[in-house]
Amino acid sequence: MDPILDFTGKVALITGAASGFGALLARELGRRGALLVLGDLNMGALDKLVADLEGEGVTALARRCDVSSEADCKALVDTALEHHGRLDLAANNAGIAHGFLGMEELTGELLDQQMNVNVKGVMFGMKYQIPALRQGGGGAILNTSSMAGIGGGPKIGAYAASKHAVIGLTRTAAVECGRKNIRVNAICPYYTRTPMLEGDGLAAGDQADQTLAMMAAGSPMKRIGEPEEIVAVMLMLLSPANTYMNGQAIAVDGGVSAY
Repeated sequence: MDPILDFTGKVALITGAASGFGALLARELGRRGALLVLGDLNMGALDKLVADLEGEGVTALARRCDVSSEADCKALVDTALEHHGRLDLAANNAGIAHGFLGMEELTGELLDQQMNVNVKGVMFGMKYQIPALRQGGGGAILNTSSMAGIGGGPKIGAYAASKHAVIGLTRTAAVECGRKNIRVNAICPYYTRTPMLEGDGLAAGDQADQTLAMMAAGSPMKRIGEPEEIVAVMLMLLSPANTYMNGQAIAVDGGVSAY
C-alpha cells in the first residue's frame, strides 16, 4: 500500500461518525487498516455502520457521544485507551447547522446551540485527545470547520461564528502541540451533499432545487461538493506520511476562496 494512504494499526477516533463525512471517513480509514473508535448520538445508524465495517474485517467500536458533554468526549478517548492502549488520530467532525436567517433574526439560544456542539465538541475533544496522543508519541487531529469559518456566512451567521471559533481552536492547539509531535489542522468544505445539506438540512423543503442551484452557482466549478471529494482531503490531512502540515485551515471549495 502507498505509505501516504497506509493507516495500518493506527487507532483513529471520529465524532459525528454515523453519517456524512464521519461515516465515509470511518469506511476509508478502516479499509486502509485503521482501528476505529466511533462516536455519535444516533446509535442506530452508528451500530449499523460498525456492523457493516466488521463484516468487511474492520475493527470498530461504537460509543454514544454527545460532543457538547465534556464527560462524553473524555469517555470516547478513554474507550480508545482501554481497548487499544493508545490513540494515534482524531477527527472532531460532529457538528450542526441552522436554517437560513438574517443577522437581525438570530437569537442567543440559536448561537448557544451552535457553540455547544460545534465549538465545545472540538474543545472538549482536543482537551482529552492531546494527552492521549502525547502518551503514544504524537499523532494528528483534524477538526471539521467550513468555508463559513474562513469568510462570511450570509444567512448562517451563528454557524459561521462557531466555525470561525473552530479554526481559532485549531491554530491555537497547533502552536501549543507542535513540539509534542502532534499536528492539528482543520478542513473547510463548501456546500457538500451530506445530510446537513440535503434531506432535512439547509436545502430541505419546496425550494430545495432552487437552493442547491444557488449554492452551485457560487462555485467556480458550478456545482456543490461530493462527500468523497472532501474525505479524500481528510485522509491526506490525517496521513501518517503528512508530517509537517500543522495549523492549517484547508479550503476544499471548488475555488470559492479564489474569488
